[in-house]
Amino acid sequence: MEYPNWIWHNGSIKPWADATVHVMAHALHYGSSVFEGIRCYDTPNGPVIFRLTDHNKRLFQSARIHEIDMPYDLATINAACREVIRKNEFKTGYLRPVAFRGLGGFGLSADTPTDVAVATWKMGAYLGDGVLEQGIDACVSSWQRFAPNTIPAGAKAGGNYLSGQLVAREARRLGFGEGIALASTGLLSEGAGENLFLVFDGVLHTTPVSAALLNGITRNSLMTLARDAGIDVVERDLPREYLYLCDEVFMCGTAAEITPIRSVDGRQVGSGRAGPVTLTLQELFFGLFSGKTPDKYGWLEAV
Repeated sequence: MEYPNWIWHNGSIKPWADATVHVMAHALHYGSSVFEGIRCYDTPNGPVIFRLTDHNKRLFQSARIHEIDMPYDLATINAACREVIRKNEFKTGYLRPVAFRGLGGFGLSADTPTDVAVATWKMGAYLGDGVLEQGIDACVSSWQRFAPNTIPAGAKAGGNYLSGQLVAREARRLGFGEGIALASTGLLSEGAGENLFLVFDGVLHTTPVSAALLNGITRNSLMTLARDAGIDVVERDLPREYLYLCDEVFMCGTAAEITPIRSVDGRQVGSGRAGPVTLTLQELFFGLFSGKTPDKYGWLEAV
């Protein structure tokens, strides 16, 4: 991987190699970090960051859930995101704000300083070249999501992604592009790091936030775009076998954007390629950055 030249770390821009953390930092041992994933897109009006404020509001909400004190306010983190994009002279890129318990104590409940960084790097299609057009083959993982009142799925916390790593690595080991996790109920939850949508007779169905999933900002964006385009959207519990019966399936997220799923567990989904609803939502979403879809939502925040 080619690393960028600059990163924002604890209040200032510094060279990438100088943003170091002690090996005894609390987060390294206990997973006590919260983070966001945000994309910057180039547009006819210059680079924009997609829903920057909404993402960073969730960063602060995640920190609140895990009682991680934030040493900077929202405006400072937003400014840091813009600054690191400009300093690296990027027009497109992926942004990673992260806050974590640093060095200062060794117990689980130790009070430590909070370190904060904002990194950016170049990222194409998260699940591989061509997948936005061709789709991926997915499988249902043998690993389930955590049960309610165990780990809060509503926080975008580093420790939560141990679950996602198990799901994703199992899928790759078995030759699939991505894994799909069930909730502790045995009903559908989400992908390893993506939200999940199924289409039946032109209606968009997605699992509810009670299904141990992160309430994704891309998920919310697509539900908004769909409804405004006259596509009905239903949030409901969904059993595993509906993956084999639906007309279309796709995953979404900041990294994955809108990735069609052409098969699940070796069973072809629909026509085996992106269906009409998936293609419509791709067109509406990426149209925000080409100018074809009007940004009446205030989602595009200039760098």
